[in-house]
Amino acid sequence: MADPSSYRPKPGQIPDSPGVYKFRDEHGRVIYVGKAKSLRPRLSSYFQDLANLHPRTRTMVTTAAAVEWTVVSTEVEALQLEYSWIKEFDPRFNVKYRDDKSYPSLAVTLNEEFPRVQVMRGAKKKGVRYFGPYGHAWAIRETVDLMLRVFPVRTCSAGVFKRSAQIGRPCLLGYIGKCSAPCVGRVTPEEHRELAEEFCDFMAGRTGTYLRRLEQQMHEAAEDMEYEKAARLRDDIGALKRAMEKNAVVLADATDADLIAVAEDELEAAVQIFHVRGGRVRGQRGWVTDKVEAVDTAGLVEHALQQLYGEERGDAVPKEVLVPAVPDPAEPVTQWLTERRGSLVDLRIPQRGDKKDLMQTVQRNAQQALALHKTKRASDLTTRSRALEEIAEALGLDSAPLRVECFDISHLQGDDVVASMVVFEDGLPRKSEYRRFQIKSFAGQDDVRSMHEVVSRRFRRYLLEKQKTGEWEEQATGAGVGPESTGTPESTGTPKSIEATEDTGTTEDTGTTGITAPAGQSLGGPAGQPLDGPSEGPSGPIDEEGRPKRFAYPPQLVVVDGGKPQVAAAQRALDELGVDDVAVCGLAKRLEEVWLPDEEDPVVLPRSSEGLYLLQRVRDEAHRFAITYQRSKRAKSMKAGPLDTVPGLGDSRKQALLKHFGSVKRLRAATVEQICEVPGVGRKTAESVAAALAGSAPAAPAVNTATGEIIEDEAAGAASSSNGGTRP
Repeated sequence: MADPSSYRPKPGQIPDSPGVYKFRDEHGRVIYVGKAKSLRPRLSSYFQDLANLHPRTRTMVTTAAAVEWTVVSTEVEALQLEYSWIKEFDPRFNVKYRDDKSYPSLAVTLNEEFPRVQVMRGAKKKGVRYFGPYGHAWAIRETVDLMLRVFPVRTCSAGVFKRSAQIGRPCLLGYIGKCSAPCVGRVTPEEHRELAEEFCDFMAGRTGTYLRRLEQQMHEAAEDMEYEKAARLRDDIGALKRAMEKNAVVLADATDADLIAVAEDELEAAVQIFHVRGGRVRGQRGWVTDKVEAVDTAGLVEHALQQLYGEERGDAVPKEVLVPAVPDPAEPVTQWLTERRGSLVDLRIPQRGDKKDLMQTVQRNAQQALALHKTKRASDLTTRSRALEEIAEALGLDSAPLRVECFDISHLQGDDVVASMVVFEDGLPRKSEYRRFQIKSFAGQDDVRSMHEVVSRRFRRYLLEKQKTGEWEEQATGAGVGPESTGTPESTGTPKSIEATEDTGTTEDTGTTGITAPAGQSLGGPAGQPLDGPSEGPSGPIDEEGRPKRFAYPPQLVVVDGGKPQVAAAQRALDELGVDDVAVCGLAKRLEEVWLPDEEDPVVLPRSSEGLYLLQRVRDEAHRFAITYQRSKRAKSMKAGPLDTVPGLGDSRKQALLKHFGSVKRLRAATVEQICEVPGVGRKTAESVAAALAGSAPAAPAVNTATGEIIEDEAAGAASSSNGGTRP
């Protein structure tokens, strides 16, 4: 626990002006961001007697190790900067809303040549018009199905659209009149865009114009005795009215407003939002948050407004925002909303009438959401806490391991050897910090050696980050880390690269580091060598500015998928690096035994143990993540052919070469001059192709298993050309 007086600014050092401030912990991670109309009194309030502080504030200031601030001109700028920093640094002591579910929206892709109506989730994209969010995706599809009778806008995917254009025949919706079939030219791009814009106008609440126009067309068709047309228009009007009835009128005068309600207790708060457009409830969403900072209802409303409108512009910000409590002061928030909308926004508490009644409905929804969240979480939170306590007791840890990292090795008979690292915090997976590795310091199958390398690389990066902040040298010296105590790693050679990615599969580029160990000390490499070879990319949860990074935040427990040999390898890697504050264990699949370093017998947890169940979840998740990566690498290598090794030769020119020669065998026999005859292939590329094919052995002839006859290479080459392959 840190003493706030150790980092308290000197008297007169804090400016008396608007600004935003950040508290950092001992690792440099930003743990709290706040704003103030005047920085001096606000920051001074954090450094009073700890007994007078709110318990959450007291926890924050004793966790922090430094405070810094940025002066701005106005309170509106402070509000915007606070929002930006909260999004950027993800501070642990700030209120963080999390959606209690994923809400779908009705989206119209006006940024495409032929706009498409579809259901979308996630972040909003530029050029796409959104309506909602809705409670259920089926509600969107029902509404769209009714409206396609009147506004036959494209709803098909890009693949279906392209396919229909190629064959000159529309899909089923085009035949039954629910799509204008722009794929086959029934309407021009301009006519289709006009349909899409009319669809958007109707969804935005401008319904009267279209209904009156359809009714007039129906009467005209009846007068002209075009009864079939009149009947169709009658059905269209009925469909639009049914679509409108799905959203009953709740506010008169076609009001556009968002209503925000908050239900809270000492620990948590639930926020519910009703989106009213054209007097009708067009969407609903909700958030639940832990009250990790001392904040009242007005403060929760302010955070909710930042979350709602921080990325919005224009009509996405309504004319009215109705709230249960107005932030104090209200002027900066109102001005900020007005700037984002481009016109005046009214932020107020409803006092009477329909708006107050609707606010009560939103409040009941918030209270129900909080009660449901507590019912779901109570059992889960209790179970996870008990599991962590059982693990700590079984492994002899001083405290529950709040951060657990698990490593697993995956390969196919020694090929494409990869590893995974998954992270669990408070018993829950944190997928944003999952990492995956390629084993490149040696070839072949050796799980023990691979485990040693991966754990070494992970914690070498941790020590690098500590060295940058000046923490490692002092601790390493105190721990007696030196050449005589660290030993030499079992794996020879320095790991050349690390692929550090999230579960989405993103890969970071590698760079070079010139950081070396202090004189007389070693981190597992020869004396005078850098801490690691080429840099494994920026790592650790935070960087020098406190942004989320990789590998700089240590776990309390390392779990390896394996038995005694893998555990010994992981522990040896930590010992060589001088890391002595991280526990290690292994979970063997055969009998689900927990192995500890330097122990002859395993720890056997009861089969009904919540601790064992949590360790199994961690181990299985690491295995899933590793084998998924290994399979993707194997699939890529199996698809590779001799032409794939030619630099600068893309798919189009591969197809052109195979089409010109008919097979890889004929291409291999061709001269450089003959290869140059293929359109788009220059002499340099032709020489590279000839060299690549000359260095690859021809494949054995294919055999028809049904008849036993050998398939001619020409046919195989033609098949390869047709499916885009490069089979040798």
